[in-house]
Amino acid sequence: MAVSTVSDDGKFWSGLKKAYAKLPKGAKWTLAVASTDGAKAVNVIAHDSIDGVRELFEAHAGAYATTEYFEADAKNAVGLAR
Repeated sequence: MAVSTVSDDGKFWSGLKKAYAKLPKGAKWTLAVASTDGAKAVNVIAHDSIDGVRELFEAHAGAYATTEYFEADAKNAVGLAR
């Protein structure tokens, strides 16, 4: 999971669209959602490396948000494929 506090929502989402086009092999972007004011964003990406997700995000949208990265607790999640 990537939880972002966004400073420039237009550039942030534009950067994430570019990142989506460059997903590493085997990665799956499950969810991308923003708050109505554009200040917060939550993204769920299935990948074998949290560092790989961090590198992808920071390369394309890091300048436009402060993002925290977490491994999701899939067994207690609602709505995520297991």
